[in-house]
Amino acid sequence: MAYAIGSAVFAGLTAILAKIGIRHTPSNLATAIRTVVVLAFAWLVVFLVGSQNTITDLSGTTVAFLVASGLATGASWLCYFRALHLADVNQVAPVDKSSIVLTVLFAIVLLGETESLPTRLAGICLIGVGTFLMIERRAAARGAQSWSWLLFAIGSAVFAALTSVLGKVGISGVESNLGTAIRTGVVLVMAWIVVLVSGEHRLLRTVPRRELLFIAGSGVATGASWLCYFRALQDGPASVVVPIDKLSIVLTVAFATLILHEPLPRRAAFGLVLIVAGTLLMLV
Repeated sequence: MAYAIGSAVFAGLTAILAKIGIRHTPSNLATAIRTVVVLAFAWLVVFLVGSQNTITDLSGTTVAFLVASGLATGASWLCYFRALHLADVNQVAPVDKSSIVLTVLFAIVLLGETESLPTRLAGICLIGVGTFLMIERRAAARGAQSWSWLLFAIGSAVFAALTSVLGKVGISGVESNLGTAIRTGVVLVMAWIVVLVSGEHRLLRTVPRRELLFIAGSGVATGASWLCYFRALQDGPASVVVPIDKLSIVLTVAFATLILHEPLPRRAAFGLVLIVAGTLLMLV
């Protein structure tokens, strides 16, 4: 529980720091820079706890699931930060956090986590309705031309759900910090391939120093969130850990409203209440 709560707090900071850091920086390039910071952070912790010596004990199956989880994470990040580049945090965050719906369904079907099934299904319904209320009003306010952000946000949610399930399977035989570091390495390679193919690497020297600092700060927050998250997944069921982690949406929306001065209409606020209620219901 403690690690899951820590994951939520740091995840809430991640979105705000990243939003500030990509105002004039291409989203794919920002993602790649952040991943360098996360990778350094992750391997630092690996060496601090001494788990680097266990890397030779990993089975081929475990490595395969970690790599697959890393690819899903990379895809989710690229979609998420592209969506942030196109829309407000208060628009993107609810869609991204709705990945909890797919995660719980995957956990039920693929991992056999069927405890308190009626309660969790009711929670999923509340989250679905709450997400719709936040999406519909906010997207309509910006006009039809802004709908492209929604596709990226949905992609982020789908890949994030796959990340959780693949990560749960992949970390069953690996120390959580080492698993996180390996997955981050996969994300790093994927992110920089996208940057090189798109030609955004040529803009690296033009990134404003202020934005670079915020991007790096977002990377540190992401690293801390990941380490907490996958330690929590190692100790607890995915269908409980994920809902706690997704409560970071409350912090994200609060920070976006207070720091970025993004509006939160009553309808969207009510949707947020339903999302939180559904999330808490799945913890019962």
